[in-house]
Amino acid sequence: MIYGGGVDVGSTQTKAVVLNERRAIAGRSIISTGANVTKAAEKAFHLAAENAGIAPDRVGYVVGTGYGRYKVTFGDTQITEITCHARGAHFLFPDTRTVIDMGGQDTKAIKVGLSGDVLDFCMNDKCAAGTGRFMQAAADVMGLSLEEIGPYSLKSQNPSKLSSVCTVFVESDIMSYVAQKKKVEDILAGVHKAVATRTVSLARRVGIEDEITFTGGVSRNIGMVRALEAALGHKMNVHEDAHFAGAFGAALFALERAEKLCAVEVAKVDLTGWSDGEEANGTAG
Repeated sequence: MIYGGGVDVGSTQTKAVVLNERRAIAGRSIISTGANVTKAAEKAFHLAAENAGIAPDRVGYVVGTGYGRYKVTFGDTQITEITCHARGAHFLFPDTRTVIDMGGQDTKAIKVGLSGDVLDFCMNDKCAAGTGRFMQAAADVMGLSLEEIGPYSLKSQNPSKLSSVCTVFVESDIMSYVAQKKKVEDILAGVHKAVATRTVSLARRVGIEDEITFTGGVSRNIGMVRALEAALGHKMNVHEDAHFAGAFGAALFALERAEKLCAVEVAKVDLTGWSDGEEANGTAG
């Protein structure tokens, strides 16, 4: 059995996936990245291999991706997260044409081709607005966990309007609404709506085409899913494993390269065997 491994080192979490030659997920893992990025990459990969029931050295090729891809020191190569998320989204939903990837540090809009290749992209990496970090800041101010703010926001009947979608100023904005005794759900709905509006504006720069697939850690926030769909006026594909999309894409690239390496080795063996046989026949003649 041939295996390919993908390790997506994000700013908050590190994901690893091992695929077998049937393109099925053999193993996977997700851990907090922490301060030691190299150690996180190694741990996630070893856990994924363990989950697959194989030794790490059984994985024929490993691709690193994400902001810490160059810290995947045991990997065979690195591929950008834009390329890997496009491929991973296509893996999860083959008809994907637009990908919205919202991670801890940036947000990306990617236009995807028929085979999962990147046709165009745009990203917001100079500001934390509309990222996991922004959502965490909002959660902290409200005294809630990141997991709670999405469901809370869906209870709103009258979303508050944020004056700024800035991580630096979101605290004062929210505190101002708290002082006005605005409902928690209304404040959080306003946060989600503001981020969604900004994200859709980013996506329009590359052109929004059906189908739209939402990836990245923030895709697990149901409030953000609904806010984005409202801003788009369109349903999105959201897989339960959408936060693994980058690792899926990296593993697919890795598997393809592992298969090519294996084919080359088989060809060498066949060629050697053919040569030996020919030589023996010549000697006999």
